[in-house]
Amino acid sequence: MTEMVHGAVPVRTVDPILPRWWRTIDVWTMSCILLLFAIGILLGLAASPPLAARNGLDPFYYVSRQAFFGLLSLGVMMGVSMMTPQLVRRLAVLGFAGAFVALALLPVFGTDFGKGAVRWYSFGFASVQPSEFLKPGFVVVAAWFMAAGMEPSGPPGRIWSFALAFTIVMFLALQPDFGQAALVLFSWGVMYFVGGAPMVLLLGLAGVVVLAGTFAYNNSEHFARRIDGFLSAEVDPTTQLGYATNAIREGGFFGVGVGEGQVKWSLPDAHTDFIIAVAAEEYGLVCVMVIIALYATIVVRSLLRLMRERDTFIRLAGTGLACAFGVQAMINMGVAVRLLPAKGMTLPFVSYGGSSVIASGIALGMLLAFTRTRPQGGIGDILLRRGR
Repeated sequence: MTEMVHGAVPVRTVDPILPRWWRTIDVWTMSCILLLFAIGILLGLAASPPLAARNGLDPFYYVSRQAFFGLLSLGVMMGVSMMTPQLVRRLAVLGFAGAFVALALLPVFGTDFGKGAVRWYSFGFASVQPSEFLKPGFVVVAAWFMAAGMEPSGPPGRIWSFALAFTIVMFLALQPDFGQAALVLFSWGVMYFVGGAPMVLLLGLAGVVVLAGTFAYNNSEHFARRIDGFLSAEVDPTTQLGYATNAIREGGFFGVGVGEGQVKWSLPDAHTDFIIAVAAEEYGLVCVMVIIALYATIVVRSLLRLMRERDTFIRLAGTGLACAFGVQAMINMGVAVRLLPAKGMTLPFVSYGGSSVIASGIALGMLLAFTRTRPQGGIGDILLRRGR
């Protein structure tokens, strides 16, 4: 009777979250991430057994841990990528606050594991590197400040973001961790540039970075030793860089064969910072080019999708995350081929390391959330309307 008077009540069909999520994310980016994870497990099988043997552990101890952290990272990445940009921002602020406090307390409670830089908290069964988790949170918070500063009567967001970046860089330089400090500063510079910063100001900041590098070289033995090793005309064949350079040379185009590489028996960090040397020696230049293509695809496709985004915060945060991810990979591989000084930076999703893999999952989850297709007018449509 009610239906006869008022008509039938329409039933709203709720689209299941997983199909909707799959339709809105960039499937190519997701596929490249999964391939990088698979390559990391494959290279871990080649690089980690010698280290496990030296430490008296099961041959596949590090590979199983890498698989565990990798699966955890992929789960976190998928969970974060399903969130709205607003929820991602809220969680990023909380995560950044916790990571910043942990970074500030490193001089008191941290350890260096005999590597000369206090970067980790050791819990016996595992270790955590706060700077890995700080980076994605910083990018989102800095983008939020910058976007707020562009609003009418908004706060001085650019100044706040720079003060935040400067503070983080100082804490990282005290460890010392100049690689992560440079990556944080680079991420901020990219977002500042995309946000419309004048080129003169960016050139001035580049000059400040050069002066700071000169000061660090004259006052930090750790920094000076790495720069001197990079600038030296000859490479000591008994150093990690020497072993890595020789392995890449021996690999050639197609590699020496699966399991036939020798660099993994000499390099203590073959499964982490110099994993690309193992790939080059056993699988050759072909494998290295595939890895480079996967990273390039993730970065380029993300930037292309962000170019159509009209929300300033999403555009800035996504650009910062994509560029930081790509530059970290570039730095790791550049060190291995001696294009850059040694940095102690992992190859995202490929190198062994729980902090690195999980933090990369968080960062890529945020990037996937920001680049998801949403019902909105493209930025080009808005510009056309303004021009009429």
